[in-house]
Amino acid sequence: MAIQRSNADAFNDAQKYSEFLIQTLPDIMLPDNMYRNVSDFADGTTLNIATTGAATIQEVAEGIPLNFTAIDSGTVTMSINEYVGDAWFVSDEVRQDFRRIAALEAARAQESAIALAEWHETNFLKALNAGQAAGDPNVINGVNHRIPGTGTSGVITLEDISRMKYAFDKARVPAQGRVLFVDPSVEFTFNQLTQVVTSDNPMFEGIVTEGFAQGHKFIRNIYGFDIWTTNYLPTGSFSDGTTTISDGVANIAMSLMSDQHTPAMYAQRVAPSIEGWRDHEERREKFQTTTRDGFGIQRVDTLGVIYTSATV
Repeated sequence: MAIQRSNADAFNDAQKYSEFLIQTLPDIMLPDNMYRNVSDFADGTTLNIATTGAATIQEVAEGIPLNFTAIDSGTVTMSINEYVGDAWFVSDEVRQDFRRIAALEAARAQESAIALAEWHETNFLKALNAGQAAGDPNVINGVNHRIPGTGTSGVITLEDISRMKYAFDKARVPAQGRVLFVDPSVEFTFNQLTQVVTSDNPMFEGIVTEGFAQGHKFIRNIYGFDIWTTNYLPTGSFSDGTTTISDGVANIAMSLMSDQHTPAMYAQRVAPSIEGWRDHEERREKFQTTTRDGFGIQRVDTLGVIYTSATV
């Protein structure tokens, strides 16, 4: 069969959509340094990763043998558990009647890219919150890593961020690379404060870059945490086993120092791509994009949650 304009439009448009998607997604997706990209997960749906515990130093005396202990080990897992897509069509009548069909197609491709990026960020933040035990203070080295907002009606206070700093200090989280992603309601609370303790080294010389920095607002550095706003944090009822906030939002604190410090890991099985074909019966060109990936938690000592009221 000859490939002519009459039967190849969908193929060409799918190529244009794919090129647009590939070019646009890196600008609005989360930066790679927010999670460890797992490169050894080429098949299967669940990956088991071995972990080792900390070493314990002991006193040595002449003629006295050391105490031998088994290697403390465990596993963390991650799964390819997200499979989503987007589909749309362009009818023959639209192509015949719309003078600016190219602009319409470009706008639709942009909406698809934005929807994928929002879905990606939502699942990233949801996985981080789910990495902690619900209804539990998640104590590490004697300090809670899941804390409620202690202000009136559950709003955040500066003391809450100071407590999270203490939790990270006790967990030996490096000072550089600490970030806190908060809901805009938290920024509103900060804006009402007459005095906020800030750092002279905001944004850690750009450790959060690319898409997140372009699409989100940096507030300030407070007690060593770079504070960023996002509308995609988990919402609902949250508790540490003692205090419950029913209309809450889970603000996420984490380390982005390196692949070994970030609590999140990520694997992509199928990158977003677009295919197109012509439906002769319905007289339209159809397009669809799909992607498969998954997030997991590789460590919890560099992760913290301050859950606060989602209202101002």
